[in-house]
Amino acid sequence: MRSILVLTFSLLVSQAIFAQELNCTVTVNSDQVSQTNQQIFRTLERSLNDFVNKSKWTNRVYKENERVNARMFITVTQYESDRFEANIQIQSSRPVFNSSYESPVFNYKDDAFNFQYQEFQPLVFNENVFDSNLVGVLTYYIYIILGLDADTFSLEGGDDLFRKAQNIVTQAQGSNFSGWSQETGTRTRFELVDNLLSNSFREYRIAMYNYHRKGLDILGDNNSTGKQVISGSMRLFETLIKRRPNAFLIQTFFDAKSEEIQNIFSDGPKVDIVKLKETLNRVAPFYSNTWNEIKY
Repeated sequence: MRSILVLTFSLLVSQAIFAQELNCTVTVNSDQVSQTNQQIFRTLERSLNDFVNKSKWTNRVYKENERVNARMFITVTQYESDRFEANIQIQSSRPVFNSSYESPVFNYKDDAFNFQYQEFQPLVFNENVFDSNLVGVLTYYIYIILGLDADTFSLEGGDDLFRKAQNIVTQAQGSNFSGWSQETGTRTRFELVDNLLSNSFREYRIAMYNYHRKGLDILGDNNSTGKQVISGSMRLFETLIKRRPNAFLIQTFFDAKSEEIQNIFSDGPKVDIVKLKETLNRVAPFYSNTWNEIKY
């Protein structure tokens, strides 16, 4: 009896220490498809949730409360036999120290998501072989999510995770599926992870760390200093756009952060809002209406 109790306790401890990395909700929307039998979409949704949340993606140690919160919305636009045409929206967030607030980290829509799937087909990721665009795309974004999350806690902490995503891109080059290759003027999965690992975009990685770890995480204890750090992070993007105008990564940052930035600087201790808004309008003019809402 004692040995059984010890074994049970050990298993519980092991699960707590080596929890999976993600707490992700995958939603499959088939409203645009004229399909009487919706069962295959429900089966796909259950299978994807199990695949994402029950797989072990890294050798890193995650406690249950450290799992990364994320959501994936798959909208199927066409379906015939085992062929799906869809888009996927990926969102992730991370907690802010000394608060109940979850800060958005990544918010991105990928329209180039076509795949084949048969009901009850097992979903298995093999890092040495690209044999499923469904598995490949989801795994790629899993590593992007985990890498960006790691970047917010330590400077360039996501390098090994981004390299795993890059390896999937390399494996996918021989496939006929769109979104993987280096195409001029097209924001692809290739470009996203290539930029993340390029020294030419290092200011983005530094800004991600400074903004979250040195800025957001201290707002509760020192609101004024936290705001100054976050404001300084925006100037890093100004340096980046001088070298890389219209950088893809800058767009992805503000797609996730624009509303949060507005809220941060519209309340509490003041910083130089005039200069901040000038910087924001230079680095993210596509959100000028949001910056105009910052009150001072």
